[in-house]
Amino acid sequence: MITIETKYLGDLRTENVHLQSGAKIITDAPCDNRGKGQSFSPTDLLATALGNCIMTIMGIKAMDNGIDIVGTRLEITKIMASDPRRVAEVVIEFFFPKDKTYTDQEKRMVESVAGTSPVPLSLHPELRQTIKFNW
Repeated sequence: MITIETKYLGDLRTENVHLQSGAKIITDAPCDNRGKGQSFSPTDLLATALGNCIMTIMGIKAMDNGIDIVGTRLEITKIMASDPRRVAEVVIEFFFPKDKTYTDQEKRMVESVAGTSPVPLSLHPELRQTIKFNW
């Protein structure tokens, strides 16, 4: 079953439709690679997918254990390499809500699943995944 339908719009831009929900994502090549940089680039989406997949699996672990991490935010930094042009590293920094108190056990439980979700496990081992937690 098809998951996503993509149409090339020209000028290094694509429109992607998630068929189950109808949600759309536009991609644009980055300015440093002949694009306009007016939307997420494909490599931005890779970095975003990594951070969001980790957040989702942490959310599942938290939900299953009665830990409230609603309001947690991420800062995602994508670091490119050249020759060949590729994503060399993604740095994901988690900022948990300061108005909530977490035990050391809760912190360890949530952090323990960070690298176990599908996207981190699907990426090439040479892509460095740096994860930082701020509680």
